[in-house]
Amino acid sequence: MICFPNAKINLGLNVVNRRPDGYHNIETIFYPIPLRDALEVVEADTFSFSQTGIPVDAPVEKNLAVKAMRLLTSSYPLPPLEVHLLKAIPFGAGLGGGSADAAFMLKLLNDFGKLNLTDEQLEAMATTLGADCPFFIRNIPIFASGTGNIFEPITLSLKGYYLTLIKPDIAVSTAEAYSAVTPKLSAISLKDIVKRPVHEWKEYMVNDFEPSVFARHPGIAAIKQHLYNLGAVYASMSGSGSSVYALFDTPVSIEKEFQFLKHCSLLNLYL
Repeated sequence: MICFPNAKINLGLNVVNRRPDGYHNIETIFYPIPLRDALEVVEADTFSFSQTGIPVDAPVEKNLAVKAMRLLTSSYPLPPLEVHLLKAIPFGAGLGGGSADAAFMLKLLNDFGKLNLTDEQLEAMATTLGADCPFFIRNIPIFASGTGNIFEPITLSLKGYYLTLIKPDIAVSTAEAYSAVTPKLSAISLKDIVKRPVHEWKEYMVNDFEPSVFARHPGIAAIKQHLYNLGAVYASMSGSGSSVYALFDTPVSIEKEFQFLKHCSLLNLYL
């Protein structure tokens, strides 16, 4: 049985305040995009895991898809599985690739084992794996608050836009990104901003991580500015980076335009 975990982008990200437990309350909008990994499970005599595509230098047991499998099989008996993951979503990009793999593994095993678990039960399990994981259970546009774990569905469609996604060869630590942010309440709620025409988002929708990340990594800021120079309707860093995305009304040939970037991923997607 096979499934195709997809990525997400953050439309805006406001760091609201620091919590007593050391985490931060945020407000953001998660939006699913058609950039996908492939995850397959097959019944086997013994467990095995293999991965192709983008190399990930991490032990098998730290892979979120494997963690999700271990979590579910600790409560629900399933036969040993042969697992294969084809990795196409860049990691360390703010695109939720690992979280998507974990959530889709839970959904895949639910179907594979005919367990009949509800979305609510799957979300509860996904919450223990990571803050972004529960989003991918229902996989629809949502307004997220709390640590990114309190969801409110919203009506939003970007159908018809062309999405350009650029992942430079730059690593941004999430802990580092949070350490340089001054939490504050947003003057306008993201729920109100996304009701405006997309061409107005540039004036109102912000990612609070951008100022500090751009200061330390000016190359990421340059990518965003160049996307606007090319006519983007809206451009932003996703999450704490380092990927930058842009929405265009018409297709853009980014390979030629971004020849100055070395060792980066360039993607054009139609939403």
